[in-house]
Amino acid sequence: MKKTEIRSALALGITLLLPWAVLLALWPKQAVTAEGLVELEVEEPPLIALTFDDGPRRSTTTDLLDGLALRGVKATFFLVGEMIPGNEDLVERMADEGHQIGVHTYDHRKLTALNATDFAAQIGRTQDMLAGITGMDSFFLRPPYGMVDNGVKKRAGVPIILWSIDPEDWNDKNVDRIVEHIVSNAQDGDIILLHDIYQTSVEAALRVVDALHEKGFLFVTVEELAGQRHVDLIPGEVYRGFQP
Repeated sequence: MKKTEIRSALALGITLLLPWAVLLALWPKQAVTAEGLVELEVEEPPLIALTFDDGPRRSTTTDLLDGLALRGVKATFFLVGEMIPGNEDLVERMADEGHQIGVHTYDHRKLTALNATDFAAQIGRTQDMLAGITGMDSFFLRPPYGMVDNGVKKRAGVPIILWSIDPEDWNDKNVDRIVEHIVSNAQDGDIILLHDIYQTSVEAALRVVDALHEKGFLFVTVEELAGQRHVDLIPGEVYRGFQP
């Protein structure tokens, strides 16, 4: 997608979301009663984070970004370094559209099996690539297979993000089952794990967004979710969700 097309999509998204933002801002938080002005209790929407591993992949990640943009949803992408060459524009688009970007190693190695030198190479090489594209200097870590030990915690240098909902979308690639698993288990503060290298997972993700929107959920990035829950993220600590 060209940058002009991206800007057009962003403009459309802002246009669609602006009325809702204005409505929320104007929604009455006070009421006049016989006893005078009273504060109304305003229920906060449940928050949830949609995360994707193993990308970027040209066809599927593009479709996913298009679908998320149309819905005004931000997600978190844990990228594999060897998938980035040739897809730098997708990474740039993720950053431009407000998605969070994290590291999923360079070639999907089990970090628990690496010595300090190889660990640094897997993470550092990918971080350098992402920094060169986005201008950012900090990227959360998601270890492949969710495998973490004391060595990984010690060497991470950033928060380690796992998940609380895993539909195993890589297994049977059954869209209906994936959607049902996520929607039926979703709770406030959850982190959902999916993989944007499968077209079935992209379709499932967008159906999940629509279904959970109907239930009142608000999609945020992992960092935003932690911030909303007033959690100070600590390098080397493992986080699976941020329930209230």
